[in-house]
Amino acid sequence: MNDFIDNLIDSNRDSNISADELFRARAALCIALLAAILAIAGLMGDNADQDQLASNVQAANMYAFYQAKAIRQTDYKLALDELNWELDNNAALSAAQRAALQERRDKYQGTVDRYESEPDASDPNNPLKGEGKKELLLRARHYESAREEAATRGANFDYAAGLLQIAIVIASVAIITLLRPLLYVALALGGVGLLLVLNGAFSIVTLPF
Repeated sequence: MNDFIDNLIDSNRDSNISADELFRARAALCIALLAAILAIAGLMGDNADQDQLASNVQAANMYAFYQAKAIRQTDYKLALDELNWELDNNAALSAAQRAALQERRDKYQGTVDRYESEPDASDPNNPLKGEGKKELLLRARHYESAREEAATRGANFDYAAGLLQIAIVIASVAIITLLRPLLYVALALGGVGLLLVLNGAFSIVTLPF
């Protein structure tokens, strides 16, 4: 009878040990999965940061180019006003002088118009390729929009990385303490982190914070 009881106790002990080891194995697998998602979130977050920086530089360059064009255009407008005044008020101009001034005026006017809008010759219907003020302003705003989009994506990856790191810590504690509810909490946090990674990659919804 005693032998039967001892065997039953040993059997239960082995069963408990097997269940604990199985739990630890599953928890370790979950940690590995969470770590893989964390690595992906970190990589995509770095890419989003680089995209944000590049777009910010491009936007600044476009605005600087726009300012330079505006200054040059203003110079030509002032010169054009002087020519118009000369043609309208100087009656002593000879026909040849007047023709030369008119030719110069037309050239200046063409330059002013070109600085205002200058589509790309190879792709005239694409406003993001030209070098006139109109096109440069559109390009600057385009890069600003890309910068904001990259910042939004980066925020998703940052929040995801934080949640995944916390999830890994909690899952590690679950392995040590054998508290199964802790593993469920870690998996829940990891699931939210995964959703944030997907949202950052595909821009499904806009975060309210």
